Amino acid sequence: MIGLVHQTNVMSALKIVNQDLHFRKVSLISPSTHCYLLIAMEVDHPLIPVFVYTSRKKKKLIDLSKRWCRKLAQKNWVIDATVFKATLIPPGQGKLIKERKYHVRPARFDVVILIEVANETALSAIQSSLEFKQIIDMTQVTARRINVIPARNVKQINPVDHQAHGVFLFNYFFADDVKRNLDVWEYTAGWFQQETGLNNSTVLLPQVGEQADYAIINHCRWNHLTEILPSLLFKKSFHSYVLDNFYANQVAAMPVLYKLA
Repeated sequence: MIGLVHQTNVMSALKIVNQDLHFRKVSLISPSTHCYLLIAMEVDHPLIPVFVYTSRKKKKLIDLSKRWCRKLAQKNWVIDATVFKATLIPPGQGKLIKERKYHVRPARFDVVILIEVANETALSAIQSSLEFKQIIDMTQVTARRINVIPARNVKQINPVDHQAHGVFLFNYFFADDVKRNLDVWEYTAGWFQQETGLNNSTVLLPQVGEQADYAIINHCRWNHLTEILPSLLFKKSFHSYVLDNFYANQVAAMPVLYKLA
């Protein structure tokens, strides 16, 4: 595995629309120095934005993934290893996806493994292990698509708690300019703190040299669906403050909500 070298594009000035809307600035802490491996898999492909059906092949893949993660968790250099199962594709995709339909691969990942490790050596050991190869081989046979993303944390509200059940978000971002993506995420993240009570978030930046379809992936958690979904559906400022600023900066979010598998 190549080293965790990262880059962001030279920043273009952030374009702000609807400047009359004011939400408090997001409160951030220092990013984690740990390394991450995100394995996102599209197994079942629902025709509606709710994942109500779990195929036999997906159950088998989840079981294998959970056994692997339990084994990884016993290693002292593994901080966390968790499997997630998609429940819902919420509002928030935005119109840029339709305009860029030939350039953007929509995120419809219904199984995700997120592994957090102490350092690059640990990350390399995982990617060279037999268990990792078994997961990848099985996914390539059973899934429509797989995205393996070594990454690091570049912005953080607080760490995401994987020990308690809740509603977990992986928000897969497409952007022409990674730096602008990060800047507009930070500009709009205060809305989520103020309007949904969000108190955690880990923004992952994919490793340069890997085939990541997305500029960044934001991961966070709420206790209950009622804390997030009504705000996305009924608060007009979600569109005028969050989505409109995404679009003005040529950024597209592709959110998927999950539960612990």
